[in-house]
Amino acid sequence: MMQTAAHGAFGMHLMSDKAVITCALNGVLTDPKQHHVPVTPEQMAREAKAAFDAGASVMHIHLRQQAPNHGHLPSWEVAVSREVQEAIRAACPEIIINHTTGTPGPNYQGALACVRETRPEMAACNAGSLNYLKVKADNSWAWPPMMFDNSVEKVQDYLDVMKQAGTIPEFECFDVGIVRCVGMYRQTGMYAGPLDYNFVMGVASGMPADPDLLPILLKLKLPEAHWQVTAIGRAEIWPLHQRCAELGGHLRTGLEDTFYLADGTKVTSNGQLIEAIAACARRAGREIASPAEARQIFGIGH
Repeated sequence: MMQTAAHGAFGMHLMSDKAVITCALNGVLTDPKQHHVPVTPEQMAREAKAAFDAGASVMHIHLRQQAPNHGHLPSWEVAVSREVQEAIRAACPEIIINHTTGTPGPNYQGALACVRETRPEMAACNAGSLNYLKVKADNSWAWPPMMFDNSVEKVQDYLDVMKQAGTIPEFECFDVGIVRCVGMYRQTGMYAGPLDYNFVMGVASGMPADPDLLPILLKLKLPEAHWQVTAIGRAEIWPLHQRCAELGGHLRTGLEDTFYLADGTKVTSNGQLIEAIAACARRAGREIASPAEARQIFGIGH
């Protein structure tokens, strides 16, 4: 439990043992016609409440277009962001909002505006670029090969807006080199606040969802930083969640990341996934952090 020892120095010994659970409610492109993903503010609030009741303190949200039959498409409208956040807060007032910002290409003004205008407590900060690829069983591309570009200039733009908004960045790391970049952002003064790494594992062209990779990633992150794992895949991701819990990481799951429990059951609600990940924490001998404790752990001011 290296984490615990490190935090003991800051008088946070017991607190850091607690696992903060994040629920990734809906993701960016999952089609609500195929899967039970929430789209409207009402659906988002209902799913957030189910996740909160099961132990989640943080809700990671994506915005969808609200017009009929457009729920599978992303939106960057500040008004939609506001409505979704207000609905979630009405359903579970103590909750921490973690806002998406990920968008490929040069036009990311909408994402910046959402953070600037709504001032969520946390937001994703994609910390480096990745060829976003997947190959189907017939050896053809699952989608046209795509570059998820996150240049240093783009990262700086996000960090600047988050600083203005009082929003804590969660550094999304899709590959080992990206984990190392976060340390450079700190070294060069691009960012000086509390550090939170999110190791995204299971994207076909990024880090695999392999528990054996975790000790290496923990060596590469800055020692004082908090960390969690986003495990993308099916039933095979659950040993990774368990290992994360055992090594002192914070936990995340939700309909953005998976639709399956460890036994292969397909879920219909975020609540089922959060119950399962809370059980991972308890098996590792850890308690679940309340929203108030999560705020203290991450250093959230507002």
